[in-house]
Amino acid sequence: MPNTQSTGIAYADPEFTACYASQEIGYSTAAQGTVTQLTSKSTGVTLNKSCGQITLNDAALAGTTNVTFTLTNSVISTKDVLILNVYGGTSGSYNVWVSGLAAGSATITVRNITAGSLSEAININFAIIHGQ
Repeated sequence: MPNTQSTGIAYADPEFTACYASQEIGYSTAAQGTVTQLTSKSTGVTLNKSCGQITLNDAALAGTTNVTFTLTNSVISTKDVLILNVYGGTSGSYNVWVSGLAAGSATITVRNITAGSLSEAININFAIIHGQ
């Protein structure tokens, strides 16, 4: 890779148009955090980190039903991309997505895609890809 400089395990070209890695790319321990919803699946949470895990309340979520909550996070900007995935709970039973993004917060929607009600404290892992 001509015109590159080592930045740990990643290499960035001088124009910052590409990033190459020979190993994992991720966030340091200091950039990670966890938070738990307190009262319901619609209760907002605050976690000012670039990545982390949100543990949802174990309140019932009816089959084929959505619930939305707000993640307040001072790290989020309007040009960022928020990646989400579900960890735990009944495998294949939930969809999650960002249904709104603003400076300092994201609205996250969780859908129970099964026919029956589920009462599980699932985890949502998230990572922010920062845009400028």
